[in-house]
Amino acid sequence: MKNTNNNENKKVWFITGASKGFGLSLVKQLLADGQKVAATSRYVASLVKATGETSENFLPLHVNLADENSVAEAIQATYNTFNRIDVVINNAGYGIGGSIEELTDEEARESFDINVFGTLNVIRAVMPFMRAQRWGHIINISSIAGIAPGTGWALYAATKFAVIGLSEVLAEDVKEFGIKVTVVAPGAFRTNFLAADSLVLTQSPIDAYQDVRNTHARYLQMDGQQIGDPEKAAAAMIKIADDENPPLHLLLGEDAYNRAMAKLLVLDKEFRLNEELSKSMAYQG
Repeated sequence: MKNTNNNENKKVWFITGASKGFGLSLVKQLLADGQKVAATSRYVASLVKATGETSENFLPLHVNLADENSVAEAIQATYNTFNRIDVVINNAGYGIGGSIEELTDEEARESFDINVFGTLNVIRAVMPFMRAQRWGHIINISSIAGIAPGTGWALYAATKFAVIGLSEVLAEDVKEFGIKVTVVAPGAFRTNFLAADSLVLTQSPIDAYQDVRNTHARYLQMDGQQIGDPEKAAAAMIKIADDENPPLHLLLGEDAYNRAMAKLLVLDKEFRLNEELSKSMAYQG
């Protein structure tokens, strides 16, 4: 069932991590189009300053995504303000670099708290509202690293693999309620993702991991030079939210597309190479 209760087809959006990057681009484009936006950040003052918005269509919210109660309160406040929630974009997250041996248990868990459990907290909180209204679209931001990861980013890749996996199953679980799910895998975009407040690198590097150090150095040199335009990425996400049949998977960026297709070729080759062994596991007799 489609939402027919919109004013001129405008939607109510709930966007996490909205004070910078994709989130900020989304908020600005949506508000400029007259849509209603609830946006979360750890720093609401920064969010309000970055958007320059004080209109009744904009609800800035301070949220700790790792705290289930904080997320639930934000979702309820959004519903109380706008009377529905049409689109959720789980955008908040950060990068974490280092070999597994170099990163502490605390660093790993903190990364999963935001990149994975924050997404789960939002989904759990919004689902009762979307089920009741029998429509909605949940858009989860993963990364090309969740499809084709690179050296030195194991934990980041693990969180983004998790987002893809949970999105694929969520889509099956909620389709009977008229709710759509899309998982987005961007490549390199000219956001502040490589800045210090969005990227954590190991504080305990081990000399033996020179390839990891070299990879990190190359990525840091890309800051401000990434080929992707975040405004185009935001516009693409807004567009698919208007589609009657939005994609489950969406790659953003030529680099993401090329890496994903290369990974498909590798998987196809490896699976076929071991086909006979894979199929030989049945009991005999």
